[in-house]
Amino acid sequence: MQVAIPHQLDREEVRRRLRGSSNEFANAVPGGMAEIATSWPSDDRMNMDIQAMGQSLTGHVDIADNQVTFVVDLPAALGFIKPIVEGAIRQQGERLLAPPKAG
Repeated sequence: MQVAIPHQLDREEVRRRLRGSSNEFANAVPGGMAEIATSWPSDDRMNMDIQAMGQSLTGHVDIADNQVTFVVDLPAALGFIKPIVEGAIRQQGERLLAPPKAG
């Protein structure tokens, strides 16, 4: 499952926001019973190990100049929640990547 979210931020700002937000993505998982561990194998990729609903999932986030792509390997047993997970990722991602508000 892939969810691409456009942004207008520089890559360093995207990295900073992602580093501080893995708990927000865990809270968006249906049932609220998820844990996410992250690692950064490169500047533009954040790997995720996700424990949710008795399942172990993996995924990653790729940072590009104009979009961030969330990729989650959803097992067939959890295929029924794909629309919910996609919606949660999109909602949290758009909020996370929103441009700073003019003051």
